[in-house]
Amino acid sequence: MSSVDIEGIVKIFPEGGGVRNFSCAIREGEFFALLGPSGCGKTTTLRMVAGLEHPDSGRIRFDGRDVTPLPPEKRNVAMVFQSYALFPHMNVFENVAFGLRARKMPKDKIAPRVNESLELVQLPGMGLRRVTELSGGQQQRVALARSLAVRPAVLLMDEPLSNLDAELRYSMRRQLSDLQAKVGFTAIYVTHDQEEAVEMAHRVAVMKDGECHQIGTPAEILGAPATPFVEAFLERQRGRPLTR
Repeated sequence: MSSVDIEGIVKIFPEGGGVRNFSCAIREGEFFALLGPSGCGKTTTLRMVAGLEHPDSGRIRFDGRDVTPLPPEKRNVAMVFQSYALFPHMNVFENVAFGLRARKMPKDKIAPRVNESLELVQLPGMGLRRVTELSGGQQQRVALARSLAVRPAVLLMDEPLSNLDAELRYSMRRQLSDLQAKVGFTAIYVTHDQEEAVEMAHRVAVMKDGECHQIGTPAEILGAPATPFVEAFLERQRGRPLTR
């Protein structure tokens, strides 16, 4: 686990959009959500933390160490993509082992780590199954197991549940929250779904047009929205009971 300090990062694209002067301090072991409509800059922010985009200015620190100039493979992060990005020609075991082999883990340690990761996501004994034979929820959990297997300092998730139907999405929200509480990893989670953010996250950053309008606990942003945009964006969630 690592703390993440994001200090005034800016990323402006020639075609428009990006992130403008975003700052936040994410605590070790915290589940932190980036919430906002499409095009608000939340995925760009996540990609800068991952090292997949480089900020025009600003700094990103893990446990006080400046990682801004480092490539993704030097940051000890793992990312779960919206599409899951599984390899269809590999079985479940090989998909989960992929990052371990890339990190040159000794062969005798790979199988125990893969099996442990599959246990964590409630897929024991599924290693020989082809990923094309799995349901959407099972594929999502394989992608999560692959990320957890490398023991990342920070786990990054870009709308990982958006391709699931409503019932499965609700079930996976609870499972993911329970897993994060059990393992204690630091998580940064991108979503446009208000319910998803306030039910899963310890704190939420609400974004619009590349700017952060408010950071706070779900109770804080629902109870005292800082701007008219936050109030309007979260209107349908206000008044509902919080589960986290």
